[in-house]
Amino acid sequence: MPKINVMLSSRPKLLSEVIRNLIERQPDMKVAGEVIDPIELILALRITPADVVIITPLKANGDPRICGQLLREHPRLKVLILTPESEMVYVYQSGFDRIRIEKPSEQTILDIIMNTKEQ
Repeated sequence: MPKINVMLSSRPKLLSEVIRNLIERQPDMKVAGEVIDPIELILALRITPADVVIITPLKANGDPRICGQLLREHPRLKVLILTPESEMVYVYQSGFDRIRIEKPSEQTILDIIMNTKEQ
């Protein structure tokens, strides 16, 4: 069974390491790559297939503009935005309204990613 490819775009180094560790512990997921800069993310997704992108911006300032561009270029992609304090997750997918999840647990994040496989 193919693994779910997850691309990470995380700014706070500690949070990045926590997310990477969480994904790497899952037998049916793998980290496809990791970038910091949004431009690098756009370019990386053009050459590295990913099912899910997890973005942790430095500041929580509304909807990152990059989500629209990513979903236009990769309509099957699922984008998770984790607020820097990890108190909120926003989920973006083409054809669906944005989902907001308050105070997500590790299991909640994994469930969101696993749901990608079923679509």
